[in-house]
Amino acid sequence: MILAAGRGERLRPLTDATPKPLIAVAGRSMLDRSLERLDRHGMRTVVVNVHHLGEQIARHLGSRARIVREERLLETGGSVKNALPLLGDGPYFILNGDGLWRDGRCPMLARMEAAWDPARMDALLLLHPLDKAIGREAKDRGDYFLGQDGRARHRGSATSAPYMFASVSVCDRRLFQESPDGPFSLLKLWTRAEAAGRLFGLVHDGDWFHVGTPQALAEAERMLA
Repeated sequence: MILAAGRGERLRPLTDATPKPLIAVAGRSMLDRSLERLDRHGMRTVVVNVHHLGEQIARHLGSRARIVREERLLETGGSVKNALPLLGDGPYFILNGDGLWRDGRCPMLARMEAAWDPARMDALLLLHPLDKAIGREAKDRGDYFLGQDGRARHRGSATSAPYMFASVSVCDRRLFQESPDGPFSLLKLWTRAEAAGRLFGLVHDGDWFHVGTPQALAEAERMLA
């Protein structure tokens, strides 16, 4: 599933007329780049949720994805839960619509699939070293610590953490058992999985771009052109 419903407030005025996932970086939109990676990985079913300027995304995708239109923003967790009838039993990749990365020596999606262990995991997060994130902002403090056993622990009240969540995860359907209705964040479910010892992380070995501002977008454009 690709999460593509948000407004992209910090990229306004660009996102007043164009949904953030459709903004081009070096000639191709972030959404198309993700779709191409999923296609190469052999994904046969892709679900995309839309809200802000959603019909633009729906027309752009055509038959390449199944569209879920949200009358109100359901946030990341609510959006995935709403799409579960289309996603099946899982596990499944969940990608942010503005995710932008370059693979290392092995394609990242293949690394995540190989690392996935349903006996131990309810969720596997792609993590990237904070100090290597392209487009990192001064206020970014990182999101997670990573244990030697691969378990991820949220920063919590710590001043900083060495890894940022890098916009891609693998989640199992059981993660959503007894989850709330309506809008809620995936972080709520990841925190529950963490408490059960079932939240893991995988460190990305390529480049990862944090495209949150016009300045970060320009930097990504320079590197990918």
